Amino acid sequence: MRSIHNGDMNEIPVGDRGLQRIPLRVENGLGTTGAAEDRRLRVALAELPALLASAPHRMLFFAGASAVVVSMLWWSCFLAAGYFGHAFPAAPVPPGWAHAMFVQYGMLPPFIFGFLLTVFPRWMGQPALRQRQYVPVFVGVFGGYLLAHVGLLSLKPVLIAGIGLMMAGWIAGLIALGGVLLRNGAQDRHALSCFVALGFGVLGLGAFAAFALGAPWWLAVAAIKGGTFLVLLPIFFTVCHRMVPFFSASVVGPTYRVVKPPWSLPLVWLLCLAHFVLELGHRFDAAWAIDALLAGVFLWHWIAWQPWKCLRPGLLAVLHIAFAWLPVAFALFAVQSAILWLDGAFVLGRAPVHALTVGFFASMLVAMVTRVTQGHSGRMLELGTIPAMTFVLLQIVVAIRIGAEVASNTPLWLVIAAFGWLAAFLPWALRSLWIYATPRVDGKPG
Repeated sequence: MRSIHNGDMNEIPVGDRGLQRIPLRVENGLGTTGAAEDRRLRVALAELPALLASAPHRMLFFAGASAVVVSMLWWSCFLAAGYFGHAFPAAPVPPGWAHAMFVQYGMLPPFIFGFLLTVFPRWMGQPALRQRQYVPVFVGVFGGYLLAHVGLLSLKPVLIAGIGLMMAGWIAGLIALGGVLLRNGAQDRHALSCFVALGFGVLGLGAFAAFALGAPWWLAVAAIKGGTFLVLLPIFFTVCHRMVPFFSASVVGPTYRVVKPPWSLPLVWLLCLAHFVLELGHRFDAAWAIDALLAGVFLWHWIAWQPWKCLRPGLLAVLHIAFAWLPVAFALFAVQSAILWLDGAFVLGRAPVHALTVGFFASMLVAMVTRVTQGHSGRMLELGTIPAMTFVLLQIVVAIRIGAEVASNTPLWLVIAAFGWLAAFLPWALRSLWIYATPRVDGKPG
């Protein structure tokens, strides 16, 4: 079987033996697993923890695929209960703030940690991390996330315990990644950028925990704003900066010009910090110049990465389509700020931030995680029907969520957008969970 090189990943066989299935024995016209198959199922379940722990991406992507459903299920039920007048357990903290926090610090980070714990050693030519280094990250980040969501059902001590466990998981991740970075002398600028962003993440969790314990409200706002502009945006852009040109060149070939300018990472960091400071100071009207610069920088990268050469295959095209949301989002931020500066009207509401979070973060999540999942499970590097459907539906959800800010019945459209997220992601999440819970189709370890 021929193979193609997956760059920072391993060589991936081209071919797919399909999903493994437990055979059924038919007796008297009825399907039954039989005693042998029951034993196989019990063995498979008993071996599941070891299988999940066989690689950091497998274990943490499993957590992330679960979290994309849990997060929006809670939020959808809360919104629907409010709109239709049904009772719903009161969260110990403002629900909107809880939604923003646990999406940014609990739903997306398992994917981030799973990816970085896998590629950090490869980026810097070091041995793979051991289970004792990454299993605590899974236990802390995912266990704390689930505990915190239980705590959102009117159980404040459980919520605080969940946040504390999440922080422990983040710190374990920083220790594991920091060791790799230290042995490298912090010479890999992409790894250093991601590590600094994760450090801000621990500070954000600490700030929100302090708020939940009674500290001033502005700590919660700082945690939420920091999660967007000091954690997720720098990490997503850093990974794109390294991987999008690489993936594109590996598919397009020698006609593709690789562009990874060394100036853009520090510039984006500087502008993100400036935006964060202005938002934290409630100077939204003064951010238009910063946001316009960010929009320009991101648009420059999108054009420099030659998306017109990357329309095939679909697995590559979705990376470039997802990245296109980044300049769009900051163009909306700039317009919002300029209008506010000129006449004091906050006309776009939260449309810009959702163009960033749902448009860019979520779309890039589907694009990047699907590619890594296909390669690391021994499958063909192709988008496939379910990920393609999820990606398309997600673009509709973004449009609905942005449009909800200017619609006549905003609460109803928020409910529709939330359940639209579930409809888009559920098939993708279930497919992903199956892949992470079963051995590689090529028989290789990991």
